[in-house]
Amino acid sequence: MVEARWNGSVIARSDDTVIVEGNHYFPADSVDAAVLRPSSTTSICPWKGTAHYYSVHVSDAENPDAAWYYPDPKAAAEEIRGRIAFWKGVVVG
Repeated sequence: MVEARWNGSVIARSDDTVIVEGNHYFPADSVDAAVLRPSSTTSICPWKGTAHYYSVHVSDAENPDAAWYYPDPKAAAEEIRGRIAFWKGVVVG
């Protein structure tokens, strides 16, 4: 079982993550939706497509753009469709 933790809370837990470039992509339904706030930030990966971000909110603390996902990944990255990954201090393991 892989967990994502931030600010003392488990924010995601799954035994079905997909690892791409060293990042665990969790199924969206395994992430606590209550901690995610949509962000207007996007970035482009040449082979995965356009990433969209969420800020993570736990116990009145905010971690801006600490989660990302690809709503419409390119064919080479189809395995991460419907999945969310974390960074910026979110501990995954």
